[in-house]
Amino acid sequence: MKLIVFDFDGLILDTEVPVYDAWQELYVEHGQHLPFEKWAECIGTADVFDPCADLAERVGRALDPAALQHRHRLRTDGLITAQRVLPGVVERLDEAAAMGITLGVASSSSRAWVEGHLERLGLLERFHAVRCADDVPQVKPDPALYRAVLDATGVRAADAVALEDSPNGVLAAKRAGLACVAVPNALTARLDLRHADLLLGSLAELPLAELLTRLRP
Repeated sequence: MKLIVFDFDGLILDTEVPVYDAWQELYVEHGQHLPFEKWAECIGTADVFDPCADLAERVGRALDPAALQHRHRLRTDGLITAQRVLPGVVERLDEAAAMGITLGVASSSSRAWVEGHLERLGLLERFHAVRCADDVPQVKPDPALYRAVLDATGVRAADAVALEDSPNGVLAAKRAGLACVAVPNALTARLDLRHADLLLGSLAELPLAELLTRLRP
């Protein structure tokens, strides 16, 4: 294996639970509830669900989407700041570097979001290629992000593996021809990840060498 491509949200840093929880708090303020099944549609992708419009429809009156988004961002940022890098991530990065494996990130989030957090966590320089929503016409489950990382690194899909936490991410990786390991978080563990080649409870579960061995035909 020559390349490992990491998803970001929910795989390196648990941003997904804080984002959902912050919206849920705003819904509750308005006497509503944001069903997980509805929110699950947008995990690992983008622009498929507008919580501001949904909340306005539920309460039956106009709301200020800019104000809601601002409050949501402030609350989300506060919750995410308290999060640590997810278990096993740093160890697998260290092992990959020692093995001479190229590292990439493929994320449906914006470059500012992904690189900002990676830099804050001291991880940005670990990756040889970072491709985000800004770089492709369509995000996951479309394979464009993974193809962009392959193009940037010059590695064939057959020599690469993706680490993902969501069904949309798994589908994107598989459609690009990569093997895929699913490592769900507290939210995505409730979703269908059967298309992954391997399912782990945490990246801390296996050393990288054993993980790659399990992916061999």
